[in-house]
Amino acid sequence: MREERRVGAYGVLRDSDGRVLLARGAAGCPCPGVWQLPGGGVEHAEHPADAVVREFAEETGLSVVVAGIRAAVADVSVFRDEGVALHTDRLIFDVEARGGRLRPEPGGGTDDVGWCTPEEAATRPLMPFTAELLGLPVTPLPADLPRARPAEPAGPATDRRQRFAAYGLVTDPTDRVLLTMIADGYPGAGRWHLPGGGTDHGEQPAAGLLRELVEEAGQLGRVVDLLAVDNLHNPGALGPERRPLDWHGIRVIYRVRVDAPTEAVVTEQAGGSTARAAWFAPAEVAALRMTDVAARATGRRVS
Repeated sequence: MREERRVGAYGVLRDSDGRVLLARGAAGCPCPGVWQLPGGGVEHAEHPADAVVREFAEETGLSVVVAGIRAAVADVSVFRDEGVALHTDRLIFDVEARGGRLRPEPGGGTDDVGWCTPEEAATRPLMPFTAELLGLPVTPLPADLPRARPAEPAGPATDRRQRFAAYGLVTDPTDRVLLTMIADGYPGAGRWHLPGGGTDHGEQPAAGLLRELVEEAGQLGRVVDLLAVDNLHNPGALGPERRPLDWHGIRVIYRVRVDAPTEAVVTEQAGGSTARAAWFAPAEVAALRMTDVAARATGRRVS
């Protein structure tokens, strides 16, 4: 079975009574008749926060602004007729309404929208990620539900890459910061970077980060909080392939604590992208050559 991946962005919008806005999938969408948080696929080079604003306007008629990142989860849907196992990384944002008129998407992916209390939402067929975010029991979708794989993004896909990754601002009990150096032959070579990397097919983002932490630095950590979503578009990235790629990186950044730190050692499982790993006292961080995302996460000004 062929493995495929996509990234989606969704929003939690509540009214003055605390009800959450849900949208029902129309006929022809991946899950017709099933309710979920409004949102959808992130287009190539699009920031996930921009994607949720766009999707909200298309699916509900409402103009929203992003108030913060709430969660990052993943799931896998199997489309046996097409021989595809589709992994979707889902980024869920808190959003606030700024205008518009509530309506379903004309001729599009939603045929109904409405405000729901938790009790009302529990009586409707829900996408599993939506049920989980609302604190409701997660039940599988009906086996006989007519399902269609989401359409591929419009436009040429040659040499395009969209990569989802999880990184950590990793500290120990003395507030030392753990960083990893990017190896030669990779974008950013020689700079200190946040530990982490691309998640595997079927892997949750937080679990992928903790796996990478072991591989890249030999540390056992625990995720404390989800800090931010970082977006990187480089239409001419030159990596190990030694040819330009239209590269779109979507990176979630967690706060991670290592309660019993040891000497940072790169393991064989890390592959070739990590040259070194080391702990740094807060005063030492300012003098390091760092990637932009590492500089922002550690509070340094990005020039």
